Amino acid sequence: MPHNTLLITGGSNGIGAACARLGAAQGRDVILTYHSDEAAARAVATDIEAAGQTAQVVQCDVAEPTSIEALFAGINPATPIDLINNAGIVAPTASINDLDAERLTRIFAINVVGAILVAKHAVAHMRAAPAKGHIVNISSAAARLGSANLYIDYAASKGAIDTFTKGLADELAPEGIRVNAIRPGLILTDIHTKGGEPDRAKRLGGTVPIGRPGSAEEVAEAVLWLLSDAASYVTGAHLDVSGGR
Repeated sequence: MPHNTLLITGGSNGIGAACARLGAAQGRDVILTYHSDEAAARAVATDIEAAGQTAQVVQCDVAEPTSIEALFAGINPATPIDLINNAGIVAPTASINDLDAERLTRIFAINVVGAILVAKHAVAHMRAAPAKGHIVNISSAAARLGSANLYIDYAASKGAIDTFTKGLADELAPEGIRVNAIRPGLILTDIHTKGGEPDRAKRLGGTVPIGRPGSAEEVAEAVLWLLSDAASYVTGAHLDVSGGR
């Protein structure tokens, strides 16, 4: 049975890129989006093609509804897809006193509104395609830890994704479309650099019960499992990939 094409938002680096490479290794074609780093996205595409699969690279700003619409307009309606709803941002570490409306609006526009709109268009595509697909939303362990004095706004946005995942899963279950979330913990990606603490995962890795930070590839394994038939009875779940944290 042929695999669905993977649609990965934010696929140019980190977890998204790891999912793209693993998906290609498993025989999947990939459509990946990037916001600004086209060179990184092209490098991932090269790896996908080296694995014998096709890669489509699309610039997309999920904070812009018209950009999301253009993304889906460029996907062949006859192509079954699975969605990895990964695009997201974090702002520099801050406490409540440092938060302002501009920062909050940007984070929620991408991490929540954008993710929901991407899922909306993906569901419409899945309903019309010849085979159903499934969705994995990338949340964060921050959604249940709160990230006090660090990223409480980011944590709140991922809490919204957890709730959205459960609601959408219940809504789509009768149609055979499964929806789950992955909650990564301390993972060695550049998200910590964007938050102003590039060494955070390595510095705090020893505090994790398993004794180390995780890798993007370990998260990708869980994501691809949730999209596989091996997880056929799993929907509405929030899978922590956090080393016990």
